[in-house]
Amino acid sequence: MKKSYFMGIDTGTYESKGIIIDNELNVIATHTAAHGMENPKPNYFEHDADKVWWHDFCLISNALLEKTGLDNGDIISVGASALGADCLPVDENCNPLRKAILYGIDARATQEMKYLTEYFGEEQIKTWFGRPLCSSDVMPKILWIKNNEPDIYAKTYKFLTGSSFITAKLTGNYTVDRFLGLASFNPLYHSDGTPNPETCKPICRPNQLADVMSTIDIAGYVTEKAAQETGLKAGTPVIVGTDDAGAEAISTGVLQPGDMMLMFGSSLYMILCTDKLVDDDRIWREEFIIPNTFDISAGTNAAGTLTRWYRDNIFPECLEIEKQRGVNAYTEMMKGIEQIPAGSDGLITLPYFAGERTPINDPLAKGVLFGLKLSHTKQHMYRSALEAVGYSIAQHFKIFQEHSVAVNKIMAVGGGTKNPQWMQMISDITGETIHTASITIGASFGDAMMAAMGIHYFDSFEELSSVIKSGNTYTPNVKNHKVYQHYLGIFEELYTSTKALMHKL
Repeated sequence: MKKSYFMGIDTGTYESKGIIIDNELNVIATHTAAHGMENPKPNYFEHDADKVWWHDFCLISNALLEKTGLDNGDIISVGASALGADCLPVDENCNPLRKAILYGIDARATQEMKYLTEYFGEEQIKTWFGRPLCSSDVMPKILWIKNNEPDIYAKTYKFLTGSSFITAKLTGNYTVDRFLGLASFNPLYHSDGTPNPETCKPICRPNQLADVMSTIDIAGYVTEKAAQETGLKAGTPVIVGTDDAGAEAISTGVLQPGDMMLMFGSSLYMILCTDKLVDDDRIWREEFIIPNTFDISAGTNAAGTLTRWYRDNIFPECLEIEKQRGVNAYTEMMKGIEQIPAGSDGLITLPYFAGERTPINDPLAKGVLFGLKLSHTKQHMYRSALEAVGYSIAQHFKIFQEHSVAVNKIMAVGGGTKNPQWMQMISDITGETIHTASITIGASFGDAMMAAMGIHYFDSFEELSSVIKSGNTYTPNVKNHKVYQHYLGIFEELYTSTKALMHKL
C-alpha cells in the first residue's frame, strides 16, 4: 500500500521547526530555521511576521521536500502552529501592517489592562478569565494598537495570531481554533465561537476577528500563490492549527484529564488536562483541544531565554568553544554543576529577567540573585538559575493541590530536556516523577499528527495514545526534595519582600 505523508511546521520565539511523518507516525525528515526576536523597548517584544513566520514556513517546507525527495502530491495534509496569543494586524491581502506584538512576554499594554478592568468591572473580568487581565491576553494588545497607532488600526482588516496568519497565507482564509481563540481573544467571542458585538465595542469591529473553528478542522486548501512559495501542491488540505503549546501537548500524549506537559522553550509553558474549569487568579484556564475537556495552563517568561542570557553574558567562553570545537555551549556550561549541592549553597535566583506571567502575573518583576557569597562561582549562579525555573514550576503544583486537581502523568518536552541534570533538578524540586517524550521534536510533530486527523486518517485522539511513547524517566531524590522545600519557601518570600522595590525601579 502506498504510504501517505503529513507535514507539520511550528514557529517559535527563536526558531521554527518542521517535520514530515508517514501514516505510521514515523519521522521521515526534520528541518530547523533560526531567527531572532526584537526587543525595541523594555517590555516590548516583536517578530516581523513576513520575514520570520512566513519566511521560515516557506524555507522549511521547501527544505523538507528536497530532503525527502517526495513529490509534493505525496503530502496529503498540512498543519501549522505558532507562538500563542500574538497580535498582528493585517490588511485585506494578509499583508502585516506592523510587526507582530508577541505573546505574554510583551507587557506594553498595562494601561489598557487597567482601563478594560475598569470598563468591564473586576467581577466581570473574573467571571470571564477566572483571574485578572494579564499580558497573555490579546484584547489589551488590540486596544494598545487602537490607542497608540490609530492609522494602523484604521487600516486593519483582521487581527490575527501567529497560527492564524500562517494558515491565512496558505489558504486565504482567516481562522483561529477554539482552544486559542476563545482563551487568548476572550471575551471577544461568544462561547459558540461567534464574535460578541457588545464586548468588541471598545476594542474592535466584530468582523476584524478570525472565524473560530476546531483545531483539526480543514481551514482551506493551499492556494496557487502559496504553492509557488512553499513548494506544496495547490489544493493540499490545511488544518486550522493552534499555538505551539497546544500542539506540543498533543505530541507528548496529553490526551485525557490528569495528563500534563512541561514545555521547556524560550519560556516555560504548562498544560494540565482537566475535567473541569478551575478559577484561580494565578493561572489560566480554557477549553482544551480534546473534546469535552478543559485545561489549566500557565507560563513563565524565562526558561531558555534565561539559559541563553547566561550563555551570552556569563559564559561567553563556552560559546567560543562551541564555535571552535563544535561542543555544545550549554553542555560545556554544565561542567562542575553536579559538584554543587541542591540549593546552590544558599544562592537563590528570582528568574524574572523579563517580568513574569504565572503565578505572580507581574510584568514589572525583576531578576534577583539573593545570598551571594565570595565562595560562590558562576557555576553556582547558573545552577541557581536552573533551580529557579524549578521553583516556579513547583509553585504551580501547590495551586493544583489547593484545587484538588489530579496530576497523573507529567511529560517534559522542548530544548531543556536535552539537559538531564536540569530535568533531575525539576523532579527533585517538585517531588514529582518527570518523563520525557521519546520523540522530542515538539509542536511540529503534533501539527503533523493533527493534520492526519484533519483528513480522518485517524478518527480519534485515543488512537494517537498507543503510538506516543515515553523516553527517559526522572524520579525525585527524597533528600534533595526536602532541601528544596526549604529554599522554595525563601524563593516565594523573596518576591513578596522585594515586589515594591522592583516596581520602584
